[in-house]
Amino acid sequence: MSDNHGNTPAAWTAVVVALAGFVVAGIGLIVMSWPMFWVGVALAPIALVFLGVLTKMGYGTSRH
Repeated sequence: MSDNHGNTPAAWTAVVVALAGFVVAGIGLIVMSWPMFWVGVALAPIALVFLGVLTKMGYGTSRH
């Protein structure tokens, strides 16, 4: 297990983007805006892309 327990810029960026996606999708459901809902849903895989890219750039943890 790493010493930082996931507290890396890559992890935090992915969490913030995913959380923004859930908030946007939730607001889209409340106001009955399907395009807004689907934009929020699309942010979840984008968060994974950010995580992968930032980890490869050295902002994540290194696996041993």
